[in-house]
Parts: sequence; structure tokens; C-alpha cells
Amino acid sequence: MVRSKPKQAPSKKQSRGVDFKKIKRKIGRKLPPPKNATNVQIKSKAIVLPEQSLASDRSGLAVSKKGLTLKELLQQSSHHNPKIRKVALIGIRDLALKFRSEIKIHKLAIIQKVRERICDNDAVIREELHNLLKKVIFPILKEDLNGPLVSSIMAYVFNAMTHLSVDVRLMAFKFFDLVVLNCPSSFLLYAEKVLDNYGDILRNNQIYLQDKSKLKTALAGLVHCLSLLSSFNEKKPSYDQKTEGWKPLHAFESKIPDKHLGISSIINKLESLVPILISCFQELTGLIRATPVLDAVTFDCILSLLQSINLAAEYAIYRMGFHQGLGISYNSQDMMRKTENNVLVLLKKFLEGFPIYPIHNSSEMIDDRYFILNVKITEIFFHMSKWIDDDASLMERFLIFIENALAGQICNNVRSLKMLQENYLTRLVPFIPGLVSQMMSHWKVRLLQAFTVTFKDLKVNSKLNTACLSAIEEMLLPGQKQNNLPPDFFSSDILSFQVTWMRELPELLLRLGDKEPSMSKVILNLQLRIGQCSLVKSYLAQEYDSMQIPLSQFFCTFIDNGDLHYGPFDKLPRDCQELAVSCLYYFSCFNPLLLKSLTLCFLNCHVDSSILLRIIEVLHSSFKAGHVQIADQLCFLITIIARLKVFPEKSYYRKEDDKFSNRKTFQAITAAICSSVTQMGDNGMIFKLLLPIILKEMSTKPPLDNMYAMLKMVVMLDSKPTRLPEEFMGTLGHSLCSYLIAAAFILVENNDEMHNQQMLMCQYFIQPCILLFIGSEKLLNLVLGLLDSAVVEYDQAPFSHSGAESMFELSNRVQAVASILIIMHKHVRLHPRLSSSRAAIKTILQKIHGLQPSKEKSMNLEERHRIQCTFDQLQTETNKLHCWNNEDLL
Repeated sequence: MVRSKPKQAPSKKQSRGVDFKKIKRKIGRKLPPPKNATNVQIKSKAIVLPEQSLASDRSGLAVSKKGLTLKELLQQSSHHNPKIRKVALIGIRDLALKFRSEIKIHKLAIIQKVRERICDNDAVIREELHNLLKKVIFPILKEDLNGPLVSSIMAYVFNAMTHLSVDVRLMAFKFFDLVVLNCPSSFLLYAEKVLDNYGDILRNNQIYLQDKSKLKTALAGLVHCLSLLSSFNEKKPSYDQKTEGWKPLHAFESKIPDKHLGISSIINKLESLVPILISCFQELTGLIRATPVLDAVTFDCILSLLQSINLAAEYAIYRMGFHQGLGISYNSQDMMRKTENNVLVLLKKFLEGFPIYPIHNSSEMIDDRYFILNVKITEIFFHMSKWIDDDASLMERFLIFIENALAGQICNNVRSLKMLQENYLTRLVPFIPGLVSQMMSHWKVRLLQAFTVTFKDLKVNSKLNTACLSAIEEMLLPGQKQNNLPPDFFSSDILSFQVTWMRELPELLLRLGDKEPSMSKVILNLQLRIGQCSLVKSYLAQEYDSMQIPLSQFFCTFIDNGDLHYGPFDKLPRDCQELAVSCLYYFSCFNPLLLKSLTLCFLNCHVDSSILLRIIEVLHSSFKAGHVQIADQLCFLITIIARLKVFPEKSYYRKEDDKFSNRKTFQAITAAICSSVTQMGDNGMIFKLLLPIILKEMSTKPPLDNMYAMLKMVVMLDSKPTRLPEEFMGTLGHSLCSYLIAAAFILVENNDEMHNQQMLMCQYFIQPCILLFIGSEKLLNLVLGLLDSAVVEYDQAPFSHSGAESMFELSNRVQAVASILIIMHKHVRLHPRLSSSRAAIKTILQKIHGLQPSKEKSMNLEERHRIQCTFDQLQTETNKLHCWNNEDLL
């Protein structure tokens, strides 16, 4: 048996003394101050003392919103703290907007100081400086932005282009674009260095493979620079001009410094840049084909690359051929050979990859982006096709692409299709005339058919209309524009397309209305060119004549019930109206419908007077050329002077009312019509044709101004002795009697303030009648007899300006007849005729005198007094010629 061990007693810990008591405290708890702590806090109140320094008084100084002067702001722009530098630039902007003169005075100091921030490490500071220069400083210094200022800025720009930071280098190109935008003449001086730096950026593919937005920024600036080279290229002299002694930089001598090395060095830079651009393009396209998505940034980069390739290659190759054509020697043959071996070969290999398309299934948006890129490649091909060796298979691919693009076989979405055609087919349409002139017959028809369908389906406000109309002009009028197309390059199977285009022009003009004046001007200009260039009796001239029917609606449309609907002609600008009127001359035979529409449009009061006179001039020229029949021309002219409304209708008005009257315009039109009539042929024959038309219009009782114009024309064509036929004498006499009474009513409507002007106007209207009376005694006696009858009873319809009630009052009629006789007796040339007709005049006086004791007439005392006064005035004036006494008149 095992014996258990005895339990041990618990050991007791030895007690030890405690030196420091350990206190456990919570983390973050603040210790209370010791009891013997000394309070070291000092409490005081702020004491504000007024400034006593004279330097603090800045009243009258140019300061920013924070009270800083320009000098202080410029000093702070170099501060080590980026926030202070940014605030300083903002202060300079505020001060410049408020004190523009300070910027002009201290421009050199400002530029020298702020240019240091071009290389600033802070992107926000660089962007703020860019905005300051773009929106404030450069606009203020636009006239003073000369060579020294530009060169001082460019020193820092080029320093930034070689900076270690990629962001600073890319931002430097934006500063360069800004400088060139405000001083374009400085571009050629710095073009070589800038192109070198662009090449360095594009060679570093790690930049754009990691962050394509940086590549997008650089390429946007490159496109701008190359576009500037193209703008200088437009100042070239013509190939056809004699250029002996011409200097390449003569046109830029006053703008470009002498240090510029010339175009040849720029061509070398472009030649080395094109392979870099093509390599960059191939790398990017290789990346996007491996992915199903073409993002917007990558798309913009590729598009900018294609634009840069197009501009750089075209400029370099063109300038090489251009200088060789001028015979300028700077090893041009070697350079041209070098260009052919490098640029053209690379371009051909680059174009052989057309078209580019996604490998994976893609969305409609991605397909649209690929279409846009293929459009740019097509544009490059046709720009370079004159220098690249012909390749039938490659040309076939591009022709199929253009045909599909015109026919709309590029996407299924109709809305997307219209957008793509609107924005990008404008770059391809200009190539169609040249392609049609070079292609075989089957391709010629295919292209024109697709082009015609596109043109007919366009909306009136489409941007593509202008490009299509320009192409149509080249294909309708080959050899007329500077397009180098042979005049006979069209075959018979193309005529149907030309007819379709010409018939579409008036319809498009009507659909446009007055909403797109610029487009209407393009169409009218094209119509004018067709009329000018079409040969007599050619199919082009025949189709031009057939435009008259639809063009009649362009001027005015009339309906059987009498309503008129004016076309867009009267609402278009003046230059469009002049073009439309000029087109009228080239119609070989005027259609009556067009002439009627033109007449109604002429009578519209909204058309400017200069356009109305131009219509008369053009129609007269057309008549002389045999395009208008004489009867139609006479009807048009008489209708104008008989029905053109003159306002105000009353013939007397104050001088300040001239701006509300068209009477002077009507007088100018009357003079132009009379001049046109006198040049139409023999006056006797014209008078026989014209008189029935005039008498018919007179029977409608037109206003006094219109009646005066017709009588003036009769007097101008009549001769001594008179040519008035006997059968028309009675009709003319009745019209003259009514006209004379209406003219005399100007004096009956008595206005003491305007009596003299009323008398002058009355004499003005009666003048043509007096001239007719001088030529025909029979006509005078007929009118006097009608005036005699009018004293007692007047049953003629009043003229439009005269009130019926006042004309039928006896006292008014007596006063009107008496005024007519008084004015006639004041003309000495008419006295022989009046002496022969003294019996008729005596009868009128006796009848007026007999009205005084008459009790049959219900006249009040005032009317009797007016008749007595009128008789006394008439008797006094007639006695000077006839010497009657009172007994003769009883």
C-alpha cells in the first residue's frame, strides 16, 4: 500500500517595502496639474494702432483686390510656396482686367517674370499661367506682341520642352500653340526646334502606352503646327505664272527674322517626322485590335496621328516638287530622291493596311469610330495618289469604301448614319469630280449614282450640301473652275445625272426658303454660272430654260381665287436677290408664268428700290438679246407704272414724311421705264402698241401718281402733230377729265399752311395734260366739253385718293373746274389752243355764273359765297386772254 505524501503548507511571500506606488491610468486622459504648479498664462486685450507710415497709403495706385501692387505680385509669383504663386497670378489677372494700361506700360517686366512659371513643377500653376496669357495678357498686348517679347517667352518654352518632367514637356507645347496663335508670323522661325521636340516625345512610346491622354495633348498641338504650315503653303505663286526671280521667303520678309534657314530644313524635319508618326499609328492600331473596345482617348490619338501624317507628308512632298519646278538648287534632286525612298514608300506600306476594322465583335459606336478613321486614311490616299505608284487593287478598295459611304452602307442606325455623313463625307465629296474623270465607265456610273442619291436625300440645312454643290459645279462646268478637268470628259451616259442635278437646284432653293441665306446664295451662284457657261441650244441651255417654271414660285405664287403668296425672294439678303435677278438674263425665251410671277413680286412694297431698278435693267437687256417678246415686255412695264402702289396716297405731305414715302422711288422707276421704252425701237410703232394697254389701265382709275406716269409716257412717245388715233380720242378724253378733276381736288382740300405746296403738286399733275392739249386741239375741246358737263352733274367714279362725298358736292366741283382753267390759262404755250376754244370756256363761265341766282339748288350761304369767289378768280384770269366783260357772260 502506497503511502500518500503529506500535504505541504502554503508558502508565504516575503513582504517587501514599496518605493513608488504604480497608478494605472486610462490612455488619453489628461493629467491634472500638480498642486504646486505656477500659472504661466498671460491674458491681454488686442491694441489696434492707426497706421502712420506714408508707404501704407495706396490711394491712386493700381492694386489688386487684396491691395497688392504689380511689383509685389510679380515678386510673389516666384515664392517657394505654390499657393502663394497661384494667388499672385490670380492677382495679376485681376489687376490687368481693372488697369489695362499697366500691362502695356510694364509689358516687358511682366513677360520676363511670369515666363519663369512655364517650367513650374506644379501643374495648377502652369495651367493658371496659360489661362492668364490666353485670356488677359496676350489679348491686351495683341498689337504690341513683337519679336523681343515672343523670343523672351520662347526661350523658356524650349527650356520646358527639354524638361525632365513629361508633364512640363507636354505643357510646353500648349504654350507654343498659344504664342503662335497670337503671333503666327513667328512660327517658321521656331518650326524646326518644335518638330524636333515632337519627334522626341513620340519616340518615347512609354509615355503614350501608359497615359494616352498625354499623347492626345501633344498630337493636338502637332496638328495645329502642321496646319499653320499648310496656311503658309496657300501663299504660294501659281504654277502657270512666270516665277523668274522669285525668292522663296520674299512674301515673309517683313515678318520672319533673317536667322530663319528656309523651307528646306523644315522639309528635312518633316521627312524624319513622318516615319515616327506612322510607327506610332501602327503601335496604337495593334493595341486596339487586340481589345474589343476603342476608347475615346485612343480614338482621338489615332485621329490626330492621321491628320498629322496627312499634313506633314503632303506639305513635304508638295514643297519638294514646288521648288524643283522653280529651279531652286539646294541639292533638291537628292532630297527628292531621299523623300521618294523614305516618305512615299512608307506611305504606300501604310495605306496597304486599309481598311482598318476590329477583330472582335463591336458595338455601333466602335464601328462609327473605325469608319471615321478609314475616312481619314482615304483622304490621305487621294491626297498622295498623284505621287504614289498606281495600284489597281488598292484603288479598288478605296473606291468601294467611297461608294458604300455615299450609299449609306456603313451602319444600320439611320440617325448615326446621317451624323457620319454630315460630318465626314464633306472630306470625300471633293475628290469625286477627279475620280469620275479618271475612272473607267462602270466605276464612273457607280460613283455618280451613289453621289446623286446622297445629294437628293440631304436635308436643307445639311453641311454636306455645300460640298455637293461645289462638286456638281465642277462636273457640270468642266474646264471652268481651276480643277484641270477636260471639257469633254463626260460621256453620253453621264448626261442623265447632270439633268437630275440641275432639276434639283430650284427645288432645293424653294425648300430652303429664307432660313439659310448662305446656302441659297451658293445655289443661285451655281445657277448663274450654268447660265453664263451654257452654249446656245445645248442640252445644258435647254435644262436651264426648264428651270423657269419652278423658279416662278421663288418670286411669287398666285392662286385662282386671287390670293398671293410671295416666295422667299423678297426676304433674302440683297446679294442673293441680285444673283437671282442676274440669272434671269440667261433664259433664252422668257416663260409668261415666270414674267407674271416676277411682276407680282415687283409690286410688293418690301423689295429694295435698287433691286427693282436692277430687274428693269436685266429685262431690258433680255429684250435686246431677243429673250423677251415685245408685247410681254410692254405689258410688264405698263403694269409696273400703273399698279405699283405709292404711299402716302395724298400728293402733298411734309418734308419730314419723306422717310415714310416711296414717291421718289416710284419716280426713279418711272424714269427707268421711260428710258427703256424709248430704246425698244421706233417710237411710232411702240406708241401704237402701247396706247391700248395704257388706256385699259387708265379705265381702272389708278391713283394720281400712276396716272401721271402713264400720261408722261404717252407725251414722251407722241409727236407734233399728234399720233393719237381718232378711235382712242374719246376714251382718253374721259380719262383726262376725271384725272384733272381729281388733281384739282388737291386745292379744294384747302390747307392754309400747305397751300403753296398744294398748288405746286396740282400743277405737277396737270402738266402732262397741258402738253397733250398743245398737240391736239380736238382733245382739248373734248375735255372742255366734259368739264362743262361736270359743273352741273358729275357721274364719274372718283379716283382712289378722292372721297366720293366731297367730289359730288356742287361747290367743290365748281372750285375744281375753275382751278383747272386757271392753271391752263397761266401756260403761255397753251394760249393759242385756248383762244380757239374760247366758246367752250365761255360756256363754262356762264354756267358757273348762272349757279348764283339759281334757286333750284339747295345751297347754303357759305357755298354761294365760295362759288362767287371762284367765279371772280376765274373771270379775272380768263379776261387776261379773252377780254370778256360782264355782259358777255350773261
